[in-house]
Formats: sequence, C-alpha cells, structure tokens
Amino acid sequence: MRCLIPLLMLAALSGCMNVSDMAEGAQYHLSDAGFLDHSDVRRSSPWRLQADSFIYIAQGFFVPPGSAYPRPNVVAEETFKGFVEYFPMVRRARAPAGLEEAMSQAREVGAHYLLYSRFAAADNRIGTYDEWADEEALDRLGVDHGSIQMMLVETNTRYLVDTATIRSRGGFLTFYDNQPEDLIGPPLRDYARRLLGVSD
Repeated sequence: MRCLIPLLMLAALSGCMNVSDMAEGAQYHLSDAGFLDHSDVRRSSPWRLQADSFIYIAQGFFVPPGSAYPRPNVVAEETFKGFVEYFPMVRRARAPAGLEEAMSQAREVGAHYLLYSRFAAADNRIGTYDEWADEEALDRLGVDHGSIQMMLVETNTRYLVDTATIRSRGGFLTFYDNQPEDLIGPPLRDYARRLLGVSD
C-alpha cells in the first residue's frame, strides 16, 4: 500500500505536465539553487524589435578587472551566435572597437541598430587541477562569475533604445574546467528572444 501512493502521485503529476515542462522546471530550480549555471538578464526598456531589424554587434576594448582574461571579442562572438537564430540580418565587428568607431561601422553596412557590449566583470575561480597548481588558494575554489553590459542604439538617431546587464554564475555540478566566457551564451540567446518578444 505504501508503494502504491507514490506511484499514484507520480501518475497524477505526469498527467498534468509533459516531460519537457518537468525538465525545464527541474533545470530552473537546480540553477536557482546553485547546482547548474544560472544567469539573470535585466533590461531597462520593454522595447521590442522586428525580426527583420538589421543589427550590428560590437564589443568595446574594456578588459574586466581581476585575474580572468576573456578573449578580446568573445562577447560579440557569442552575441552573434545567439542573435543570428532570431534576427537573420545581423553582423558583428571582427575586433573590439570604440563606441564611435563601432557606430561608424554599423552605419557603413546600413544597420538599423548597434548592439554595443563589454565584459564588465569576470571572476575565473579554481575549477581544475591545473588551476589549483597555479594558485593554490582555498578561497579561490568555487564557481565562476561574470557580468556583461549592453547598449542598443539606433544608428540614424543615436537614440538609446535599451540597456541590459547580464549576470552569470556557474553551478557546483558544472564548474569543472569552466571559464566566465563559457557562461554567457544562454543568457545572450535569452536577451535576443526578449528583444523579439518570444516568450519560450
């Protein structure tokens, strides 16, 4: 009889939710509890873009303080990967650029918007034996953290359409051999969906 009650409860729950919803719920709770990677996207505006908007993506020269040294153009590269699925007309700068230079590049290619970003903070904690051998500091053990700042500017009017801050942290089950730049792909795709107004 005791075994029958949990089976009935499981059958009732499975009838209410499909497997993908259960998996998404479990992933959300595990990431919120710190077991899996977690990110938070904060926007200043509810502005939405049309799917045929031409977006030029660029990254500033800013190097985040601390011991982490992400690749110079990694935010622009990962943003392009996340946005190209939702915005077919998207291009990115090949190298970091200042804001005025990036704006000029965006206008030269005829882009409607410039998405300008920087890696504001990055903390690469010890997550492998090699990193431990280099640092040997107990207080440096743990999960990586990162923060990205973004500005979406209309190229014709220089109107600041949106600003966003994306904060990411690794999870205790996924921190091995991770870098702060490995955490930014999923939240950048989430930001692209939000700009387009896609909820799922």
